[in-house]
Amino acid sequence: MPTEARVENNVAMKAMHNNANHANEVATAGSVRFNKGGTQSPEDNSSVDLGLVGQKPAQASSRNAKSNNNKKALPADEHHEESIEERLLKPLPSFAHDSELRPLAETITREIFQKNPDVRWEDVIGLQETKRLLKEAVVMPLKYPQLFQGLLSPWTGILLYGPPGNGKTMLAKAVATECRTTFFNISASSIVSKYRGDSEKLIRMLFELARHHAPSTIFLDEIDSIMGQRDSGGGGQEHEASRRMKTELLIQMDGLTKTDDVVFVLAASNLPWDLDAAMLRRLEKRVLVDFPSLEARIALFSTLLTPYTPSDFAFDEAAKLTEGYSGADIKLVAKEACMAPVRRLMERLEATESTLGGSTQGRDASTADWSEMLGHVQPDDMAMALQKTKPSSQQLLRRYQQWQTKFGSTCRRERFKRSQPTLVDLLPGKAR
Repeated sequence: MPTEARVENNVAMKAMHNNANHANEVATAGSVRFNKGGTQSPEDNSSVDLGLVGQKPAQASSRNAKSNNNKKALPADEHHEESIEERLLKPLPSFAHDSELRPLAETITREIFQKNPDVRWEDVIGLQETKRLLKEAVVMPLKYPQLFQGLLSPWTGILLYGPPGNGKTMLAKAVATECRTTFFNISASSIVSKYRGDSEKLIRMLFELARHHAPSTIFLDEIDSIMGQRDSGGGGQEHEASRRMKTELLIQMDGLTKTDDVVFVLAASNLPWDLDAAMLRRLEKRVLVDFPSLEARIALFSTLLTPYTPSDFAFDEAAKLTEGYSGADIKLVAKEACMAPVRRLMERLEATESTLGGSTQGRDASTADWSEMLGHVQPDDMAMALQKTKPSSQQLLRRYQQWQTKFGSTCRRERFKRSQPTLVDLLPGKAR
């Protein structure tokens, strides 16, 4: 054997030997720690297979219990909340080691949030009703599973819809942070492949990995781009591969109701009326992410502009003039207003440089000096910014409201005009 080959072989054998020793140490140490709680002895843990090495025995016993169809939960004092990092350390299922399927598994695994997004509910300004519905649909079933059983079983599909720029993706990150679930951030490019049959395999792999790393949240951003309405009959323009992909996604979402693994599908769309009816049925909770209210707009302006405005600056007038603006539009207004002092300072600096013959005096000033030279945003700057920045999606407002009335899970009672009697009106003693 050549010298280089012998060296590589020795290094590989040594690495395998060290890994085996480390695995034995982890399994033994875990068994001893678990025995201290008085629940299981090292002898009882001998059935732990290689797929569970490196996990805490509480997790190993949970997986073994699942394979034996024993779904009993641990007592509250013995329950160990598995972190995202621990769930991601689980060995991949056996199918992921197939030479054909492993690249697909790696493609989906790259879409998992490896770290906590660190977005809290309080970081999302306004949208109180939307946050309440999300807590009710996603967070509470994870915290209090005893309450959500039978008919009260949690929703498996949730749709966030509304004008662009109002925080749908940020809400999804808040769900991932607060729930501590394994978060799959999926877009069309993640599951659409040019190779025949690979899109269906990617979708199947996505849901298999979500169940493997449960509890999981699958976030499908811009779902209308992959789940538009299917053409009826055989004379449509839709490609056969697209139909097969949509069918596989619908089948996998139906399968979520037949498993004990906690997997939520959280979808976002700016065009909910383009969604296929079958997908709409599976997205049981449909939550409008609306334009910010007056109070939310005041809070947004205050959060964005406080470092750049005098302490007595009034944001109420700007908030009143921005009805129909999205959160992203308001951020653009604030940015445009902050550019006014920068433009004034640039004019002064250019005039000084031309007078001094191109001197670079002042370029090395500290951040505090620059802030002092910059000055504050004035009310006139805000008025000019409002004239330059127009709302980006106000023309779709009426269409969102109409779709909300037909399909949404939130309502604005003052806008409802009932033309037919409701169930409450038909109760005995109720006047029609």
